[in-house]
Formats: sequence, structure tokens, C-alpha cells
Amino acid sequence: MNRPVTAVFAALEALLVVGIGVGLPVAVMSLLWAFQYGLQLDWVIFWRASVDTWLAGHGVDLTLQLSGAAADASGVAGADAPIHVTIAALGFSALTVFLGIRAGRAIAETKHRSIGLLTTIATFALLSLGLAATAQHELASPSLWQAALLPTLVYAVPVIGMAEVTRRRRGEGPDPVSAFGTRAITRVPQTVRIVAGGGLRIGLATAAIVVAGAAVLVALLLLTHFAQIITLYEGAHGGLLGGLALTLGQLALLPNIVVWAASWLVGPGFALGTGSAVSPLGTTVGPMPAVPFLGALPTADLPFAFVGLLVPVVAAFVVTTLMRPRIQSMLASTGADDVLRRVLVGVGGGLAAGIVLGAAAWASAGSAGPGRLVDVGPDPWLVGGFAALEVAVSAVLALIVTPPRFATGAGDRTRASFGASVVTRAREAAGRSGGSATAGDDSEKATSTSGSSPRAPREFGTPRVGESAGGASSVGDRAASAAPGEHTPDPDATDRIDGVTR
Repeated sequence: MNRPVTAVFAALEALLVVGIGVGLPVAVMSLLWAFQYGLQLDWVIFWRASVDTWLAGHGVDLTLQLSGAAADASGVAGADAPIHVTIAALGFSALTVFLGIRAGRAIAETKHRSIGLLTTIATFALLSLGLAATAQHELASPSLWQAALLPTLVYAVPVIGMAEVTRRRRGEGPDPVSAFGTRAITRVPQTVRIVAGGGLRIGLATAAIVVAGAAVLVALLLLTHFAQIITLYEGAHGGLLGGLALTLGQLALLPNIVVWAASWLVGPGFALGTGSAVSPLGTTVGPMPAVPFLGALPTADLPFAFVGLLVPVVAAFVVTTLMRPRIQSMLASTGADDVLRRVLVGVGGGLAAGIVLGAAAWASAGSAGPGRLVDVGPDPWLVGGFAALEVAVSAVLALIVTPPRFATGAGDRTRASFGASVVTRAREAAGRSGGSATAGDDSEKATSTSGSSPRAPREFGTPRVGESAGGASSVGDRAASAAPGEHTPDPDATDRIDGVTR
């Protein structure tokens, strides 16, 4: 493809990503407009609600203003003031990241990769800004500058990253930006690169394990509290389409719940409103909104909740132990394999894990409404600090403490002692047999060592000297060599057995 075609292709990729992301809430809202409200309301209301939902899923702040009647009906103090909704439904961001990876792979296969990347990112920014402009209303208005920046950032990072990965896999030359980044990295001393790279790998792997463990924990909670969730669904009285819309909203918030569970495993936990706390050290919750998946959250102290704190510690220790041989060999190749560098690698791993988990906690928290709902989610500073401390301590211990060689060392010593005892017994047996040897054996040994050539090994099936092809001397030879008067048995003869005839 030439440059214009590449630009059009990249723009269509951005349009596809935005269309899928906005199309999901638009489809559900349109069904509600048609069947739940009987086409009696203006469809533009549902369009603005869909766009607001998609923008909020990428971290764009929404400013809501309830009417006087709605504020009085809510019964919440301060409901008549502007409400700032800053919490992000990360499910839409996850969808954009997934589609961005696909778009980056497709654009990287074109000839003009740089033009395609710039075009698709610029198109996505324009589309996001245009959608935010169409959703402006006095009752609900998204931030325009955040709409142009935050969704574009969520899309640009996976697009550029996957394009670079695809370029390396295809063995193609770097573009000017990639070449500049490569030169900048190569200017850094090799020891610094090894320390930073090792810490980054440890931190990312540990953070991924913690998030995976949190996902398993959320799945178990949803399964074990299924009855409470169904009860909340029935209490909502939303009908089929209302339940579908409620389910879509909860799926959009599912990544937030996973990050909250990861914050719980790290230690600080999370809040479900001002004055509430859900953590392994204690659980204090107040009135919560009737959202079905909140029925799976614990409402009291758990007896063995402190065991969850071992997840990041054990994960960091295991990951560092598995990566230790490679880190040691790389440091040894530069002559810098000492305790200081190992400690720096462990501290770097803690910092990387703290930054990743802290950033995830920041993205999943925010204000969800008026009153006490202005504080929902984990504290990113506490989560990042706890994670950095736990991972750094475990990683440093795994790098500087020499593990005992229980299996290998003991096995080597056992095999060595067993081999020595076998050799000693063989020598004793040889000495005893040597003392009872005959003189003929000694003469044979002397003859064999006096210069005569050793006997060549006989092939299987070949007759010895003086034997027939059957492997034995002939009967005539044995009869001739027999002593006078000595009876030579006939090999074909049979013994007589009474009662049996031949």
C-alpha cells in the first residue's frame, strides 16, 4: 500500500475501535428506548448517556447536575450541587486496549508504518473529541480536554507497543523514533541496563501474579455469594432489558473489582464510601448502593484474612528465585555480581511492582456520586507503598540468601559414599581370589604379558578353534582322544526308560 491508502486504512482502524466501544452501550440504550420506554423519549438522551458511559470508561470526568425535584427525591445531602463522577469503568478501557493491539499489529504489516500510526492516533483523538462535543448538556457534561487526551492515550500505548513488537518479529528495520530510542538505551552502561531490566521483570511478573490471584478470588466470591447477587437482581425490578443494562454496567466495572481485590491482597484494601474500609486487617462498611455484584463483598472481618498478605510476598520470592540464575550470569558477565547490585535489582523490582499496582489502584478509584460515595476504591499511594515494600524485601532476600542444596548435595554425597564402598569391596574380593589362584593361572598371565598378542574377541555364533560349526568338537575327535578303556557316550543315544518305547 502507498501512503494515502495506508493513511485511510489506519483511519478506518481507529473508526472501528471507536465504533465497537460506543456501539455496545448504544445498542443496549436503544433497546431500552424502544421497548422499556415505548419510543416516547427523545433518542438523543440515550445517545448522550451511551457516549458518557464510553468516555467515563476511559477516565473522563463527568459533571452531573440533578434537577430540584430529582435532588429532593434522592434524599442525599448536597445532591442539588454539581456531582463530579471521576471513577472509570475499566472494562471499556480493556476493550480499547485489546482492539488497539489488533490495530497495531495490522498497521505494522504495512510499508509506511509511521504514517499509519500517526494517522490512526490522530483520528482516534478527533473522534473522541467529537463524541464528547455531541454529549454536552447542562445536566451531564464530560470534560472536553480529557476526552481528547485520556481515551487517545489508552489507545495509543497498545498500538505503538504492538507495532514495535511486530516490527521486531518480522525483522524489519526501525523507524526514526525506534532508532532514537534504541540508541538512547544503548548509551546507558550495561550494568545499569541489567539491574534495571532485572528489576522491571521481577516487578511486572509479581504484579501480574497478584492481579491473577485477585481475579481468582473475585471469581470464588461471585460463586459463593450467588444467592445474594440474585436477590439484589430481583430487588432491582428492572425487567429483561433493565437487567441486561445492569449486567453490562457491572461487566464494565469488573476490572475495577479485580484491582480492588489486588489492593486487598497487598494490604491497604479499598473503600466503598467515606468512612468505610475493606481490608485483611478489618472490614467496616456502611450503606451501599443496591448493585448486585456488591453482594459478593465481605461485610465483616474474615478469620484468616491475613493469609492474603502472603500472596505478594510469596509471589515476589518465587519469581525472583526463578530469575536469579539469569540475573547472576548477566551480572557476572560484566564483572559486577556483588551484593550491592543484587540489592539494587530487588529494590528495582519492588519499585516496579509498586508503580504498576499503584497506577492500577489510581485508575480504578474515584468519585461515584454525591455524599459518601465521593470516596470509592483503594488509596493508590498506600497500595503502591505496601506493594513496593513487600516485593522489595522478598526479592532482596531471594537474591542475596544462598538456598540450601538439600536434594542435590545430599544425593551427591550419598552416591559418592556408595561408590567408594563398592570399590573397596571389589578390591577385597580380588585380593582373596588372587591368593588362591593356581600356578597355571600365573603362567598364563606371564605368557599373555610377554609380548604375545591378545586374543581377538570372538563374534557371536563363530566356532572356537577345534570346534565344528555347531559349537562342539566332533564325535570322532573326542573318541580318538579318549583314553583306552574309557567309554565314550553316543550323543544320539537315549537312556532306557521302562514302559516307554522309542
